[in-house]
Amino acid sequence: MKTPLRLLHLEDDSVDADLVAATLTEAGLSCVSRRVDTRSTFLAALSEGGFDLILADYSIPGFDGMTALALARQQAPDIPFLFVSATIGEELAIDAMHQGATDYVLKQRLGRLVPSVQRALRERDDRRERKRAEDALIQSEKQFRQAQKMEAVGRLAGGIAHDFNNLLTVIMGYSHVLSAELGPDHPLQGKIEETQKAGERAAMLVRQLLAFSRKQPIEPRILTLNGIVTNLEGMLQRLIGSDIRLVIMLDPANSQVKADQAQLEQVVMNLVVNARDAMTKGGTLTIETAPVELTTSPVYHVQPLPPGPYVRLSVGDTGSGMDRETQAHIFEPFFTTKEEGKGSGLGLSTVFGIVTQSGGGIDVTSRIGHGTRFDIFLPRIAAEVQPAAQPQASGQPHRGTETILLAEDDPGVRTLIRDELRKLGYKVIEARHGVEASLLATQQIEALDLLLTDMVMPGMGGRELAQHLTAIKPNLRILFMSGYTDDLGILAGHERGASSFLQKPFTPEALAQTIRKLLDPPSASDTASLRRDAARPGA
Repeated sequence: MKTPLRLLHLEDDSVDADLVAATLTEAGLSCVSRRVDTRSTFLAALSEGGFDLILADYSIPGFDGMTALALARQQAPDIPFLFVSATIGEELAIDAMHQGATDYVLKQRLGRLVPSVQRALRERDDRRERKRAEDALIQSEKQFRQAQKMEAVGRLAGGIAHDFNNLLTVIMGYSHVLSAELGPDHPLQGKIEETQKAGERAAMLVRQLLAFSRKQPIEPRILTLNGIVTNLEGMLQRLIGSDIRLVIMLDPANSQVKADQAQLEQVVMNLVVNARDAMTKGGTLTIETAPVELTTSPVYHVQPLPPGPYVRLSVGDTGSGMDRETQAHIFEPFFTTKEEGKGSGLGLSTVFGIVTQSGGGIDVTSRIGHGTRFDIFLPRIAAEVQPAAQPQASGQPHRGTETILLAEDDPGVRTLIRDELRKLGYKVIEARHGVEASLLATQQIEALDLLLTDMVMPGMGGRELAQHLTAIKPNLRILFMSGYTDDLGILAGHERGASSFLQKPFTPEALAQTIRKLLDPPSASDTASLRRDAARPGA
């Protein structure tokens, strides 16, 4: 059954109004008509809205059709407006068309009314469809420009990551060395700890740059959003303070997603910090997880999300809210509404990068004075939750006596690694680049146990160096290190267990642990695990 045509009829003669309604009904156009005959009732009806068509007599006592047309074009420009009058002449009718009327029909010739109404409704539907297409195109162009900005900043982030991570390796490495050598009771220990914290914050900044540019390496696994929120609850309560009430509503089905746990925790933290900053006088912060069935893609995405099962993570506040202009820029890199020095403009860009890299999308709802709500949608997974890897307790230094060929073009990093490995008992042969390392290795290849090489060096990079040396000595262990994140795929061409990758910045302890894992023979359980992995289809 078709929805009746909602008709606003400006007509002072009830008989004429009934005749018009009957004409439309007889033609199969079911309608619900509201007749008005004064300026005030006409304006009240326009304010209420909800009409599909406006019909108007040209001459109304105390009111006139041209004024009614002007008011309708101001308040309801998309609704077709037809004059149905016995007094309008041809010149007036043409003038009315120029002023925005859709058509005019003489009461003496109501046979024209039905086709005129049908044409007006078709044209209205066509306009609305064009408007939807134009809005979709504008949104698509915005997404494209956003993607271009992300790609540009991604290239910038990838470029600075290598050099910056080399610097951080030196800063964080020597701070750990000083801390260990001076002991916990030394008066300078506090200053060293502050240096370490500054290095960690700098490393986090690089990770944020790479996250929103979608170049941050991730370790996705099956997990629940409930678990993410629950683990952070205590920290979040301390973060927002006592003047903000924290409300958590968890998904009773405990739905699962596949994502990087650390990155999802970062998403929650960034959204909570923004919510806290928006509630300067206190308020309520609500975090909710729930299963949903998406039928349309969220507004903010890189690739449109297909319909299907998703898990929604919502973070809402009762703070100051945002206007449309601000909402249009919130995911842009370095855009911030906070005071100078209060925000980097990377928080929401990071959120966008992490969510879209995980195959999700975002919707944002906000009103000035009523708060903001971020809805994050991630694909729902039907699988068993994978336990998080437990960090190994720090014990005695991982010592050794093997011979290591170190190839690193950054002198600060090379000196740090050389000195620390020699402290642990290793014999270190150092080279400033790949070509020098190749020459040194050729002379004493049999004595080498491990190649520790940077990926990017002048003349010959780490990949080429490793290929050259393993061709001479196939059982040589390889440890790649790099400040770039795109180099993680280097291990694909090497035998499992014979090579590893260490992302800069790293600490001397992390380096020592990784070296021992490569050089020490695998345990029986490790060997069995490797055999099971190798037997898997596609392994």
